[in-house]
Amino acid sequence: MAKPVTCQFELEHKAYWATRYLNLDSEAIGIKRMLQLNELDKFRYSAYENAKLYKERTKLLHDKKIAIRVFEPGQRVLLYNSRLKFFPEKLKSRWSGSFVVTRALPYGHVEIQE
Repeated sequence: MAKPVTCQFELEHKAYWATRYLNLDSEAIGIKRMLQLNELDKFRYSAYENAKLYKERTKLLHDKKIAIRVFEPGQRVLLYNSRLKFFPEKLKSRWSGSFVVTRALPYGHVEIQE
């Protein structure tokens, strides 16, 4: 009958030793976890800021490549159909007709007539 008591004591001693050896203090672990979560929030915020800066830079580069076109009434223009997805023929053009600009509005908007 003495052996089961001894085994139980040995298991408790080993568990206590492992706890001490691994420094498993529940309060310290909780504090460490909170610090890790705060660091994760900082990393997430910096990633968000970096993505925002990247998008701004790419938008500026894209906008620099756009050619500014000024249309005046009486000019003849072609219309580009960017929504034409299905081509019945392989080499069908997306450009259509010859149109006359009747009125030029701000920001590149124009009124046309055939």
